[in-house]
Amino acid sequence: MPSTRDIRRRIKSVKSTAQITRAMQMVAASRMRRAQQTALAGRPYVNLMNHILSEVSGNTGDFRHPLIERKEAGKRLLVVVSTDKGLCGALNTNLLREAARVEADQTRFVAVGRKASQFVARTQRDLAAEYSCPDEPRFADARAISRNVMELFQNEDIQRVDLLFTNFKSTLVQNPQIQPFLPVEEFKSLEAGLDDEASESVPEANADGLEFQFEPTPSAVLGALLPHYLNYRLYQVLLECKASEHSARMVAMKSATDNANQLIKDLTLDYNKLRQAGITNELLEISSAALAVA
Repeated sequence: MPSTRDIRRRIKSVKSTAQITRAMQMVAASRMRRAQQTALAGRPYVNLMNHILSEVSGNTGDFRHPLIERKEAGKRLLVVVSTDKGLCGALNTNLLREAARVEADQTRFVAVGRKASQFVARTQRDLAAEYSCPDEPRFADARAISRNVMELFQNEDIQRVDLLFTNFKSTLVQNPQIQPFLPVEEFKSLEAGLDDEASESVPEANADGLEFQFEPTPSAVLGALLPHYLNYRLYQVLLECKASEHSARMVAMKSATDNANQLIKDLTLDYNKLRQAGITNELLEISSAALAVA
């Protein structure tokens, strides 16, 4: 049975842990707000690009581009976007569980984030490239990753490219999701998969009888917009993952703080019981000694 000194030491240790988790919770909450606002602010731009490119693609005729051509054979390239740090609950576990279900023999991996890199190395899968995932993603970071992925798709034996990331729904809900990246599919199919709230910000195709005119030609516009569209789409994925990471870490640290406070209460109760028992035993010993002397 532990002594009162052991319980006091444990209470002190748990209090120190609770202070750390409380501080991490506050830091994650501050970063979470900024990350959520940034991710939500970028969605209308991606939706509008989907809408414009869907209009352009319908007027290109026999337009051909390496990024939209389907290949008959080749491997699958999976871009896994994880976090660099842990302590964010089951976020990475759920994400890497989906990655583990992919056929390893027919898939190459691009790991974004240290956790994804460690998973690929641990499972001895084919790693094509790896990148870090900074706390505040920049468009230049997404452009570098997207450029490398496009080069692999055009120059290597890659049939298609998919993105595996954690889609931000709310502070309490973040779901792993796989989306096609290359070849670029029909833009209207992407537009149909948008959230209802996000879709409201996309204008109607022919509202008020408006008609789009593209100069110099729809094919030239589409050829120029495709790389930028893919760059920004990957940038939006990084923003969604970062919002999910900070939200999951805030919830995990809050849960850890609550559990530590509850453990402190239980240990304090045990300490008081043990201390009271010690006082009672001392009183009994004094009373027994007094009776023996009398």
